[in-house]
Amino acid sequence: MFERKAEQSDVALTPLVYLVDDDEDFREEMVAGLSRLGLNVHGFHNAEALYRAYAAKPSQIVILDIGLQGEDGLSIAAHLRSSQSVGIIMATGRGAIEDRVAGLQNGADVCLIKPIDVRELAASIAALNNRLNYHHRTPALPRSPQWALVQGGWILTDGMGHRLRLTVSEQRLLGRLFRERGNTVERSALIEAMGADIYDFDYANLDTIVSRLRQRAKKANMDLPLHAIRGHGFVFPD
Repeated sequence: MFERKAEQSDVALTPLVYLVDDDEDFREEMVAGLSRLGLNVHGFHNAEALYRAYAAKPSQIVILDIGLQGEDGLSIAAHLRSSQSVGIIMATGRGAIEDRVAGLQNGADVCLIKPIDVRELAASIAALNNRLNYHHRTPALPRSPQWALVQGGWILTDGMGHRLRLTVSEQRLLGRLFRERGNTVERSALIEAMGADIYDFDYANLDTIVSRLRQRAKKANMDLPLHAIRGHGFVFPD
């Protein structure tokens, strides 16, 4: 289904696929079956593991189980859809129409009902990949942002001509994240970095600061890869 062709790019033919399901048997069965069919697929057991992998290397397609422990598939889909261009396939063991509608409303491109035959899943991936036109992209890779803090940490740049002057709180927040790029930084550590008392700080204000930073970056034409790890903190990719 995803066989190689000498005159075409392997990246274009075979999308990188991340599958998230906390049912280990199902996850391993699907990963093994899809791999045998020629797909480049990696499995993860929860949202945090997915976000770590996605921050390091974004996939073209993500397959999500709705009923995940912790952050569920609907929340993950909404988060990815809000800032990323990615194909989303939702899998659910619940056949109610409300669950499928909820999946589509939260950003899913396709909703499948478990049990899922690996051939059906592979066909859905192929159809979605074609729809997203990844196989039409030219072999030349697009420029990737090279994020950096310059001018004493007060200016955020993506290396593509876009720059954003930071507030005091944003400068301290990003400074801490940049020192541990690729790793999750706990909320308490970020609050301390901003000079606040972790015992007297309204943690909701941290989310407000991050949300405002994302919005200001978007206005500056910068797609900020700042990911929230639910229940832990934030991560800025390498």
